Amino acid sequence: MQPFNRRLFLLFLRSHNHVSKRLLHKQRITNASVQKKRCDIFDKEAKRQAALITNIEKIEVNYQGQPEDCTLIMNKIISTPYNCAQHLTHAILERSVLAEVNGKVWDMHRPLEEDCTLSFLHFRQADPYYVNRAFWRSASIMLGAVLEKAFKEQLYVELCSFPSPNVRTGSFVYDADLKMSDWKPTKEELRTLSGEMVKLSLANLPFERLEVDAKIALDVFADNKYKKAQVPYIAAQSESGNSVMLYRVGTFVDMSRGPLMSHTGHMGKVSIASVHPIEVENGQLLRFQGVALPKGFLLNHFSFGILEKRAEHLNIGRVPSLPVVDNLNVKKQGIISAK
Repeated sequence: MQPFNRRLFLLFLRSHNHVSKRLLHKQRITNASVQKKRCDIFDKEAKRQAALITNIEKIEVNYQGQPEDCTLIMNKIISTPYNCAQHLTHAILERSVLAEVNGKVWDMHRPLEEDCTLSFLHFRQADPYYVNRAFWRSASIMLGAVLEKAFKEQLYVELCSFPSPNVRTGSFVYDADLKMSDWKPTKEELRTLSGEMVKLSLANLPFERLEVDAKIALDVFADNKYKKAQVPYIAAQSESGNSVMLYRVGTFVDMSRGPLMSHTGHMGKVSIASVHPIEVENGQLLRFQGVALPKGFLLNHFSFGILEKRAEHLNIGRVPSLPVVDNLNVKKQGIISAK
């Protein structure tokens, strides 16, 4: 019988424990833990960028609009259109969805970079084209935020993407991988998702914007195979050729070219109307579809019901091109966690 090699045995135990911990970590990955990690990276990078501003320079912002034109003295790379609106009236602050800076559509929370002219865009203006697009794009982001939180923890939701907003399709969209492409939600589950959208809108959370290097974006989405695969392509299309635009609402972080509306409170009545399986390269996803009205736009129950019926039909927006999808077996009943 060979003598007992204690050292070799201990090395085996350490190696076994290390592998076990790694496997356990992968098994325990949850949407909550991933959201926390993404927020931590977002906060760290935002603080790093803020620390680069060592000298505060003043800029002139020539506001054009009601109640009267005026000039505001603001801080370069720090002050935002939202900050400017705070110096005007409460009504302007509340209704402004986007800004127009030197003739360019601008996020309300995006810092101003130079002397500029400034006006604000809202839903009831003569031509709400850009505002409507921002509303539908923001609705998709909000839907993504809801999907990452609405399901029970054992179900890890990997969001893929959403088509460019098109009001004519009758619905906003988010494509997601629930690892169970044949799931058909009950009416109660759709109502639960709609209720979570309402909660998010009532929270009046800002859409925070942060432009980051592609490497940081890869770290942010390291736990999502779809987003991770999209980062290099999105970065290559940016002005710098290597940056990605991140947005955060609450604890949810996503990518979007923007602009997005000022805060979630601009959304009024909303309904998640349908979920459709869609065939994509190397797999299948679920397309979640909803319809919403801006806050303050009233529509009776019957008329809104017509919009809901229209949103039930499959939105034929662009289907994403995907990396390989891993198929996992998950139970099909009771997967939404009512809150």
